[in-house]
Order: sequence, then structure tokens, then C-alpha cells
Amino acid sequence: MAGTKQRLVEAALATIKEEGYSGTTARAIAGRAGVNQALIYYYYGDIKNLLLAALDETSAKRMRSYEALLENTETIQDLVQLAGDIYREDLAAGHVTVLSELIAGSLQHPELGPEVLKRLRPWIDFAEQSIYKVTKDTVLEALIPARDVAVGIVAFYLGIDLLHQLDPAESPADRLFDHASRLAPALGMLMAFGTLEEEEV
Repeated sequence: MAGTKQRLVEAALATIKEEGYSGTTARAIAGRAGVNQALIYYYYGDIKNLLLAALDETSAKRMRSYEALLENTETIQDLVQLAGDIYREDLAAGHVTVLSELIAGSLQHPELGPEVLKRLRPWIDFAEQSIYKVTKDTVLEALIPARDVAVGIVAFYLGIDLLHQLDPAESPADRLFDHASRLAPALGMLMAFGTLEEEEV
């Protein structure tokens, strides 16, 4: 029973990555999983519930990995490196593509939208936590609204993935992360300077 459900989840993820939301049918998923398509409805009720379960699984795995990486993130330079690593890993794994396709699917099925948004919030929370960790007690803490920036970062990840799908040969994200890496030391100095001034006062 558990093995069948796992095969369905893995097949759903692979199908939506390769075929997009419109191509992710019960027949396509079941064929990839090697099971009768009736089992999708038996275990999940409908395809949308299966896709949400698949998103939950891949999100949970990636979140555990990134939370472990965040423990070693102490500076703005570390944060830029972490952001770049997360983007590249998620792009390679197709995680952002799954999110993008489900968001696209919510245009056809509005009831899907709130469910996808609910699953985006932990990633916004994670981004906010990451930003706050490196800006706390620095001059940037008051200047950078961590929650707003976190929402912007998640939106950036989704948007940059759409651009990548339109032109896989182009890599604007890599250039942006390179620019951010060059700016990070200067921001780090600014943050340290502001902290020192407050300590002297």
C-alpha cells in the first residue's frame, strides 16, 4: 500500500516536471507508476490532491536539507551563497518547476490556488528567518523589512524559473548571483560598521 502511494507520488512529480500541468493526467501518472489509474482516486480522491501530496513530499525533503545549511549561515556572504545554492539545486531537481506548474494550474482550477499558497508560506518563513539571522543587530535590520524581502525572494525564484523554461540556454540567475556575491562583502562591512557605531554609543 505504502509502496503504491510512493510510486504514485514519484510518478506525479516526474510527469508534471516533464509534461507540465496540462499533460499531467491520471493515465500519464498511472502509466509511469505502473499501476491502475483507479488507484489515484482510491488513495487521493483526485489528481489535484495527488499533486499537492507530491509537492508536500518534495518540499519537506528540501526544507530539511536547507534548514541544516542555514545553521552554518552567519554573514551576508554566506546568505548569498546559500541562496545561489538553493536556486541551483531546486532548478536541477525541478522543485520550482513543480510549483510554477501548479500555480499555472490554479488559473484553470481556482480552488488549487489557496492550497499552493499555503505550501509557499513555509518557504517565505524560511527566507525571512534566513534574512533576519544575518541582519539582526546590524544597521540593515531596521532598513530591510525581512518579511517583505522574503516574499520578493520567493517571487524571484518563481519568475526566474519561468524565464529559464522559456530559454534554458540563458542563465540570468547566475549573473545576478555573481553580482550579489561581489556586493556582499561591501554590505557585510556596512553592517559591521553600523554595529560598531551602536556599541560605541
